[in-house]
Amino acid sequence: MDKPKPDAKPKQAAKPKPAAKSKPDAKQNDKPIDKTSRPIVIDGTDHIAGRLSSNVAKLLLQGNRVTVVNSEKIMISGRKSSIVGEYNKFLEISSILHPKHGPFHPRRPDTILSRMVRGMLPRKKPSGTEALKRLRVHVGVPKDVKTLGKIQIEKAKIRKSSSSYTTMGELGRNVGWN
Repeated sequence: MDKPKPDAKPKQAAKPKPAAKSKPDAKQNDKPIDKTSRPIVIDGTDHIAGRLSSNVAKLLLQGNRVTVVNSEKIMISGRKSSIVGEYNKFLEISSILHPKHGPFHPRRPDTILSRMVRGMLPRKKPSGTEALKRLRVHVGVPKDVKTLGKIQIEKAKIRKSSSSYTTMGELGRNVGWN
């Protein structure tokens, strides 16, 4: 006992679509990636370490070469005693068999920062390893970088007085650098 189906409305003829607009590339505004171009030189003075490293990681993943100078003047937020205490606990982590087996803990400000940036990159993927090769971090300002223009990242600048922060140089001196 099938019921007869009511007559369906006839489908309207599809309107012809206008020619598809070509969308501009999403990264058209970005400059083309040129690995041979001059590096972006960032002066680390009065920058917060975590914010600076995340911005540096983004620049590296975009294909830029980045050089960070004055790494001993980069700030870490918090009291000096708590920062040094936490880092000393971190230094106690070692291999049960022999310390030469690792893990290896950086004590110099430039290696501490490069290790922080490494943690923000997908370093087990080819893009991350290539990005890490484009990073240079220096204590002070080397001669070959002095002539280049230095920039500062406004998002990463400290907002309070510098007494609320500890420098990477102070941390390094308290954990075995120099």
